[in-house]
Amino acid sequence: MALRIAGVNLPNDKRIEIALTYIHGIGRSLAKTILLTVEIDPNTKVKDLPEQEANVLREVVEKKHSVEGDLRREVQGNIKRLKEIGSYRGLRHAKHLPARGQRTKTNSRTVRGNKRVTMGSGKSKAGLQKT
Repeated sequence: MALRIAGVNLPNDKRIEIALTYIHGIGRSLAKTILLTVEIDPNTKVKDLPEQEANVLREVVEKKHSVEGDLRREVQGNIKRLKEIGSYRGLRHAKHLPARGQRTKTNSRTVRGNKRVTMGSGKSKAGLQKT
């Protein structure tokens, strides 16, 4: 049976250090820190983890850290607050533009989506017209 922490099923064949990163809000460094505090070997596979250690790990992750739904709600609340007070970052979020100072003449495809609205886009090549 798969280990379930904070509503996420961790993959059985991964090391516990890597498997914890499947939880939203836990990266590699936080996973290492958590495993140090509960004294679990980071190289242990998820399927080899005893039930007692799994329960301790689950308790630490869910009680002491903001993860998954709570974290997503908190981030969305922060963005909503920035929009309401009319800050520059809030306006950038509202317009779906980069909010951290990146250039936008090129390279902002991640935030803006892959919509190309320049003159040449969507245009058929000159020699390939249908007759």
